[in-house]
Amino acid sequence: METTAAFRGLICTACGAETDSTADRCPDCGGVLVGDYDVPDLTPEALPEVTGPGRYEPLRPFSGDATVTLDEGATPLVPVPELADELGVDSVYVKDEGRNPTASLGDRKLSLAVTAAAQRGAERVATPSTGNGAQANAAYAARAGIESKGFVPSRCPFLNKAMVNVHGGDMRVVEGRYDDAVSVSDEELADASDGWVSVAPGHPFRIEGAKSVAFETADDLDWTAPDAVVHPTGHGETLVGLEHGFQAAAESGLTDSMPRIYAAQPDSTAAIADAASEGASEPATIEHPDTIVGPLEVPDPAAGAAALDSLDRSGGDGVAVSDKDILAGAVDGCEMGPETGATGGTAIAGARALADDGALDDDDVVVLVNSVAGSKEADLLRSHLMSQGI
Repeated sequence: METTAAFRGLICTACGAETDSTADRCPDCGGVLVGDYDVPDLTPEALPEVTGPGRYEPLRPFSGDATVTLDEGATPLVPVPELADELGVDSVYVKDEGRNPTASLGDRKLSLAVTAAAQRGAERVATPSTGNGAQANAAYAARAGIESKGFVPSRCPFLNKAMVNVHGGDMRVVEGRYDDAVSVSDEELADASDGWVSVAPGHPFRIEGAKSVAFETADDLDWTAPDAVVHPTGHGETLVGLEHGFQAAAESGLTDSMPRIYAAQPDSTAAIADAASEGASEPATIEHPDTIVGPLEVPDPAAGAAALDSLDRSGGDGVAVSDKDILAGAVDGCEMGPETGATGGTAIAGARALADDGALDDDDVVVLVNSVAGSKEADLLRSHLMSQGI
């Protein structure tokens, strides 16, 4: 594979085993893999004068020229002073990932996962998805000139289903919920003779793609890490990416600290948040997940144990919030800051709960991740407003 000079391969978050960049999981224990680097000493002036993830090439696995990209990243960090006053903190910013090409943070992750697959000679890439990941996979596979397939549950939003096909991707709609789509995906992808390469949640290069959220956030704050980051969490792979990204920035000398990272989840599907609050080493599978926040309805997080380790190392925690508070957070978010959907509303509701619990200090700089554009979840917000007579 054509990798950057600093990238050495992959290392297991569970057992520490080192492996090459062709593995999707640790060959020794099945643990989640992340990039292993000779982190260079850096100054802001030494970084490439470009926008987007390519600016952080010395801390990434692939050069800009070798990356399958649709100009993802460079999303704004939007100040929300009204919410800062409400929470009683110094400042609040929303990292608005809805501005990405297919309107979700998934673009950063699938960019690198598809790049890795293409460099390994894959001609067909596939993933189970609640919706956004399948859409991003189709878009980046099309950019790479390879085939794609998404396995989505029947309750996946029509917009995602339509756009998978618009981008030229194949799609299997599975009756039921996300775990049903995973089961069918596992069955169909088990036959290696079909030539499909998995870029499913928990893939190491999806985690590598998520790291650029951390790099950009610190960069936008003049290379000062925020005090706290609240992320709407499904599989937990972005939590791992955030922690490793902020850690890499600190090791390189770009920053001198890293934030507390908090996993915000709907309380009916809070596998990671509940495990973090209880001090467990692994999340328990949610038997009957049921939330209006479809992208976060993940009963068995693919990067759950690694995410818990990342939360612990950062000094953060998990926070579970109700669908009612999530919808209120989404509507309030649209009034106070950038357009926010139910997924982003989970971060707002989580920040409110953390403030109520005394987890945030009055001098904290807090970043909330809006991981999906509000317009992709407009039906949920409209139904919520109609239920209130609006």
